[in-house]
Amino acid sequence: MGRPLRGRPAARGAASPPVARGAADPPETDNPNYRIMKKTLLTLAAVSAASILAAADKAPIELDYPAPFLSGTPVPIVLPNLESPDAPQPTVLAPAGVSNIAFGKEVTSSDDFPIIGELELVTDGDKESEEGYFVELAQGPQWVQIDLESTATIYGLGLWHFHTQKRAYVDVVVQLSDDESFESGVTTVFNNDHDNSLGFGAGRDMAYVETNKGKLIGAKETKARYVRLYSDGNTSNEMNHYVEVEVFGEY
Repeated sequence: MGRPLRGRPAARGAASPPVARGAADPPETDNPNYRIMKKTLLTLAAVSAASILAAADKAPIELDYPAPFLSGTPVPIVLPNLESPDAPQPTVLAPAGVSNIAFGKEVTSSDDFPIIGELELVTDGDKESEEGYFVELAQGPQWVQIDLESTATIYGLGLWHFHTQKRAYVDVVVQLSDDESFESGVTTVFNNDHDNSLGFGAGRDMAYVETNKGKLIGAKETKARYVRLYSDGNTSNEMNHYVEVEVFGEY
């Protein structure tokens, strides 16, 4: 029986030299990168918690729809950016108690002499679509503008162009500003002008078929006094129409 081989014991950790750890390494709490990362994480957590609490205090805006009423012969709707007629309204959140602050407010327009109706119809609270309930503006690009009388936080808008016939309005752009002339401080909250006909940039929002349900548009909690809405005719004719515009916000 041979004697066991003796020799120097195998070096531990030879394949992986031990990592030096000693007085040269600062504790993690003294490491500047660690402190920055910790501060960032705490900030993100606080922002997330605040967002959750803020969202919990809000509820979806629900539009009140007028009764559906269709008449006339339907005209084919052909637009390259038309959304499905079954597309649901977007979810737009607002604090409880937020109401339509556009009701009864003054309306001006690029067309001072409407062909049918009066500009006051845009904010009179009546959403019926027969003659006598809408204003018709001249052909070509036109706008209506609502003066909210002072700056408000705007959460969303409800828009009815015309809904006794299924049609889609062209180049619908909605902008908000504190500048009555809309030359500065302009926020665009909706733009389906896909080919930039109006010159505000090509819009990515979809064109949509008018129904009694109108269109709900989110306003990103923009602070503004004036609301301006553009269009450039529709798929049935070259005229521009407005039945009602609602602005959900608070002062």
